[in-house]
Amino acid sequence: MDSQERQLAIHPYAPESLQSNAKALYQIRSVTSTVFGISAGILGLEAIYGFVFYFAGTILVSLLCFLLLTHGKPGQFFLKSSDVWTRNAFTGLSSFVLTWTLFYGLVDA
Repeated sequence: MDSQERQLAIHPYAPESLQSNAKALYQIRSVTSTVFGISAGILGLEAIYGFVFYFAGTILVSLLCFLLLTHGKPGQFFLKSSDVWTRNAFTGLSSFVLTWTLFYGLVDA
């Protein structure tokens, strides 16, 4: 048994698959945060209501990823089961704020 086979026997996760899953989750969060920003701007949300909208949307996206992508078993797709809930949860915040303010300004102009 060579070292690669031993490593796979100890850690049955394929690094390429883990990386691909993390990338897919990142892309989903990036796109949805932009969509949430556009929605918040069009709805005319201000101050804390916009951020509550973002966090509620992020929780919804995490729930959908948990149910639809991992079929309720995130441990099969990520190293930690909590990754589907916490990984890249705040990376889309800047794009959310950018598109939120842009579309808020466009709608109110």
